[in-house]
Amino acid sequence: MDHALAQIADRVRAAAADQTPLRIRGGGTKDFHGLALHGEVLDTRTLRGIVSYEPSELVVTVRAGTPLAELEAALAAQGQCLPFEPPHFAQAPSDAATVGGMVAAGLSGPARASVGAVRDYMLGVTLLNGRAELLSFGGQVMKNVAGYDVSRLMAGAWGTLGLLTEVSLKVLPVAPAEATLRFECNQADALRKLHAWGGQPLPLNASCWVQDGAVGTLYVRLRGAVAAVEAACRSMGGTRLDNTTTAPDWTACRDQTLPWFTDRAQRPGHALWRLSLPQTAPVLSLPAAAQPLIEWHGALRWVQAPDSAGDALRDAARAVGGSATVFIASGADPASGSGPLDLKSRALEQIHARLKHSFDPAGIFNPGRMAQAW
Repeated sequence: MDHALAQIADRVRAAAADQTPLRIRGGGTKDFHGLALHGEVLDTRTLRGIVSYEPSELVVTVRAGTPLAELEAALAAQGQCLPFEPPHFAQAPSDAATVGGMVAAGLSGPARASVGAVRDYMLGVTLLNGRAELLSFGGQVMKNVAGYDVSRLMAGAWGTLGLLTEVSLKVLPVAPAEATLRFECNQADALRKLHAWGGQPLPLNASCWVQDGAVGTLYVRLRGAVAAVEAACRSMGGTRLDNTTTAPDWTACRDQTLPWFTDRAQRPGHALWRLSLPQTAPVLSLPAAAQPLIEWHGALRWVQAPDSAGDALRDAARAVGGSATVFIASGADPASGSGPLDLKSRALEQIHARLKHSFDPAGIFNPGRMAQAW
């Protein structure tokens, strides 16, 4: 155990003995999400650096405090990438999302519906549990799991189960061709197009429908072999846009800096709601003036609405087999949100509580971040 890791382990050990809550924090770019931010800050950015990278094997092992941008630059130099496009959510040039935060949040960008989520690329993980024990799970190949897949369990746990110190990830080559098509259409037509394309052998990678004023626009990104992308552009129609122009827009969609997201500042008392639905879900009956921004070929719908609309949004999502949660609370206090873990099943609550107790018996890691009870 090196010096930086030993120091962190000592802090965890002392916190467990004193039952002092710890708030695990990397770059802090996702502090806006979750129920509460309690405890003494435990900074993970001293755990920094790429441990090993084998481009020919499509696998990288990196320490949790490594800036995400640093990892992405190293991959790009080899013509490779994290295909799930993890959001950075940096609000200032000094902000730097970390690899550990990427895994802990488990959030993916516009390509999620086509390529998979963060957890699908997790190969192995090393962590400190609530007893300050250093534990390793998984490895550096896909078929390495005998028993529980603990590595993937850490994706989206928001640091409540342990402090990540090192992760191994599968990476992929950058697609040889890319194109973005634009279609002017209303929401219903956009969903019909996406549903029809989903049943065809097309290199669909990402999509975004947004209404600007009275005009609805669907953007579809294609990625894959050159011949496949060119053939899709001819068969799908629409207006083909310049890649150098659209690349920043897809990044803005990933990091929620598009005007649709930033305009929420002009709507006091409005929260940003995240509706996770089946891709084939129809147009939902939403509260008045709540026009969604739609991603993931219809499976992810963002809605700006006040807290009072929460029951209507949840009912609308459940009616089609989905769920609705607050992604960014309407007020300065994140506790006004519903949190990442909004379970309705008593059985699931018990499973999560038992997992939490197994990894963190003293309950010191990020208390209250995911659920009020722990």
